[in-house]
Amino acid sequence: MTAAAANSVIPNDGAMSDFVGPFDVTSTLTGERYQVRFSHLWNGIATRHSDTVDSKFLVDGRAAIVGLAHTGFVEFRARAGRDLTDREASFVAAEYLRERLGEEDERPLYDVPAAELARLIEKIGIR
Repeated sequence: MTAAAANSVIPNDGAMSDFVGPFDVTSTLTGERYQVRFSHLWNGIATRHSDTVDSKFLVDGRAAIVGLAHTGFVEFRARAGRDLTDREASFVAAEYLRERLGEEDERPLYDVPAAELARLIEKIGIR
């Protein structure tokens, strides 16, 4: 993300499947390389009965869901005075997945607590 984008809202332009471009992650532990594609995001309350916004990725063709705690979205709104866009949420989920895969932590479901969501928002530079 550019510095200019970090200081403004990142709009939900284009197809949702294009929100995050394909990326590769190499494990720092084994050197294994993962190919990752973003698919889409949805409200996990309806599908998993969780208080999350879920992002689906394909990691080497296998589904991986990153569930971002809804309370983190509420905290962001209180702090920033605006909602996190779907595209911004997908960037946060992608960053979390990059970190996990970099540590060779590959699994089908990740639940990201509010504190981690806030850390990732700060790391990416979303304001």
